[in-house]
Amino acid sequence: MSLQSLSEWLRCPNCFLPLTSSGRLVLACDSGHAFDANKRGYVSLLSGAHKFIGDSAVMLDARDRFQSGGWYEPLRDAISHVIGAESPRRILDVGCGSGYYLRGVLPPEPSSIRALGMDLSPAAVVRTVQHPASIDGLVADVWSPLPIRNGAADVILNVFAPRNAAEFHRVLRPGGLLLVVVPQPTHLQELRAAGLAVDMQQDKAVHLTAGLAEWFVPESRTALSRLMHLDAVDVAALIGMGPSAHHTDPASLGSAEDVQRDVTAAFDLFSFRRRDLA
Repeated sequence: MSLQSLSEWLRCPNCFLPLTSSGRLVLACDSGHAFDANKRGYVSLLSGAHKFIGDSAVMLDARDRFQSGGWYEPLRDAISHVIGAESPRRILDVGCGSGYYLRGVLPPEPSSIRALGMDLSPAAVVRTVQHPASIDGLVADVWSPLPIRNGAADVILNVFAPRNAAEFHRVLRPGGLLLVVVPQPTHLQELRAAGLAVDMQQDKAVHLTAGLAEWFVPESRTALSRLMHLDAVDVAALIGMGPSAHHTDPASLGSAEDVQRDVTAAFDLFSFRRRDLA
């Protein structure tokens, strides 16, 4: 990250004027509002009270453990394929988590592509910006007016994260792509049947398309499903990385010597094109 590249994404959360570099690790607007950037590569532009809390370091540790096993690599590859076809120069990941999917999109070698990882959790953003250097970081609340400039992104990536349709439309350039990933009803069905995972909304796809209809035109839908053969360590990490971690007794998960458990991973990838409202 450089302060210059970070500032090129951002606007002031108070007056909505562009933010620019103003001294060492300071971003400021022409109205005099100033914000300290973190030397680790991100800025927090949270304003006012927010309803939700971001993922904890413990949850992110569990996510890193599970994703390092390659269980969600087919999803990561599918995301990379869709976004790569756009040849984007600027990618915004809203709800970036530890940056697993965003890093899968970016080329391994240095390039002109810039990315912004945004999350409510500072711990998540810290992990996202650790590498590569082309990723800038932003701590912000998706439910508030985003402190991001109009038309700043060619692509918005949104994986298992909340959405703000009107703001996504504003910060995406004309003709830009919104890629949203949601779980299918069968996702983790074995863990839910065993009482190890929380129930989820069964009509996520319908709710998604209806909520975006005013702002985006649906373009494509890709379904992915696989049966994962997980041991107890994998299951514990899978449960611990999401909302089920708050509702599951670790003692109920057994030990690493337990037999493998078959668990379904099932996702829908939706591509939406920014609607021209002019």
